[in-house]
Amino acid sequence: MNQPEICPRFEKAMVMMSQRWTGLVIYQLLTGAKRFCTLESSIGISGRVLSERLKELENQGIVKREVFPETPVRIEYSLTEKGLSLKPIIKEIENWSQTWVPVESDQ
Repeated sequence: MNQPEICPRFEKAMVMMSQRWTGLVIYQLLTGAKRFCTLESSIGISGRVLSERLKELENQGIVKREVFPETPVRIEYSLTEKGLSLKPIIKEIENWSQTWVPVESDQ
């Protein structure tokens, strides 16, 4: 039986989305712009890893970093049009998880 070839674009997308924390960062930004500290506390991720993920997503054109020249300086992260186009996919994963992923009981 022949295995179907994996499209290189699909493979690249799966690698990007499967990086740890990437999906949760995108999910948090679906509701609007967030500051670094808000993302850090809502996801429970280390600052170093969050910084890495945000830089990678910014380089891929999924996240936009906006600096506000205030005192102190305020920096917010939001999804670009490319990032917002992931919303239906993320929402379907959310729906699927509600049906098929069991909640771990505290024991």
